[in-house]
Parts: sequence; structure tokens; C-alpha cells
Amino acid sequence: MWDILAYLALGAFTGVVAGLLGVGGGLIIVPVLVWLFTRQQVDSGIITHLAIGTSLATIIPTAIASTLAHHRHGAVQWQVIRRMAPGVMLGALAGATLAEFMSAVLLRQVFGVFEILMGIYLLMSLPPRPGRQLPGPAVLNTGGGMIGGVSALLGIGGGTLMVPFMVWFNIHLRQAIATAAATGLPIALAGTAGFMIHGWGHAALPAFSSGYVHWPAFAGIALAAFFTARIGAWLTHRLPVKLVRRVFALLLIGLGLRMIGVGG
Repeated sequence: MWDILAYLALGAFTGVVAGLLGVGGGLIIVPVLVWLFTRQQVDSGIITHLAIGTSLATIIPTAIASTLAHHRHGAVQWQVIRRMAPGVMLGALAGATLAEFMSAVLLRQVFGVFEILMGIYLLMSLPPRPGRQLPGPAVLNTGGGMIGGVSALLGIGGGTLMVPFMVWFNIHLRQAIATAAATGLPIALAGTAGFMIHGWGHAALPAFSSGYVHWPAFAGIALAAFFTARIGAWLTHRLPVKLVRRVFALLLIGLGLRMIGVGG
């Protein structure tokens, strides 16, 4: 019962973050699930993979809920989604495959370093150069492939990389957040499929798992996040997003340090 409550609380918090900042919540879900699975005595060799695969699965309903909310405000740039979707999905499958060849410890350390770097980037708030426009389909597909690959490898929504990518090309922050939320859906679908396939039949998997997706954790997180993502999307249009980004950045740095083993 404690674990179910923990999954629900985690989902409620990450749902708000997903809707508010356009990220899938994986930067929070993965380190917390690593801690919870360790507490549940899941085999250490698959803990990180299980946390990442489950995180990707939870992004699916979160992305749907937050995208619908942003679409009602007319903020989603659907033409960008259509151009980037093929590259994003192929990249996500490649990222899930790469993760299979990495140890749980290495994957955890890579995740931690990435999380710290993202926190620093958010704190710096580097503005884009004026006058830069969105590139053509070839560049968008290549960028989408890279975003999808890194996102699936680490179990995060594409928004973590998609938001700065779009802001860099002078798309308004709120439109970038909305479009990033929609980009998380193809990443999550392809990445989840990859982690399920690569982990299928692993002897150390806990009960109620399909490959590297643990369904009790998915159910608790996704159920709560589906509803609270709408709250986050609503808050995007009312709160000072820059202040929220800075607070979120400090949280990422703290979680990242823990993932690489600093502070226990």
C-alpha cells in the first residue's frame, strides 16, 4: 500500500510539471523509481532499465492529457510535429536499443550527469539569437532523431530537449512548451515498445512486468499524472514560467547528484 501511495504522489507531482514545463516528468520519475525499486529489492542489474522503461510508459497518458490542454489554447505547432515525428520515433527506438547494451550503473550515471547539465542550462536561461527561423524538414528530422534517441535512452519526455531546441529558433516559450508536450507522445510510444521488447522474459523482472515496464508503478503514476497534467498546462498560462524553471532546475541538480552517488 505504501508503494502504491508513493506511485500516486509521484504521478501527481510529475503531471503538474509535465503540463507546466512541457517535459514528460522522467527527470523526476526515473530517480524516484530507482530509489523505490531499490527499496523493494528489485535486482540491481535491471533497476535503472526498469525505471526508464516504466517512465517512458507513463509519459504516454501524460502527453495526451497535456497536449489536449495546450491544444485548447491553440499553442501546439502541429506542422513542426508532423515534420519531426518520423525522426523522433526512429531515434527513440535506437535509444532504447542502446540502453540494452549499457549496465544499470553506467546508465544511472549517464542519467545523473545529463540531469545536472539540464539543471545548469535551465538556470543559465540562455536567450536565442534574434532572427533565427525553423530549419527545413531534413534538419528537423535529424534533430528529432537525436532528441528522440537521448529521450528514450534516459526515459524522459522530448520536452526536456525539445523546448530549448524550439526556443533556440525563436518560437515563443509557451508554444515551445505546448509543442514539446505533444512531441513526448511519439517518443514515449516508440521508446516504451523498445524497452518492452529488449526486457521481455528477463528472469529478474518483478511480478506484473512486461519487459522493462512495471505495471503497478505505471498505473499509479499515470493515473495521477493524467489528471494533474491539465493543472500544469493551466498554470503555464498564469505563472511566471522563468521562476518555475529555476526552481525545477535546482531540483534536477539535486536528483542528478544523487543518481551519480553524491550524497548517498
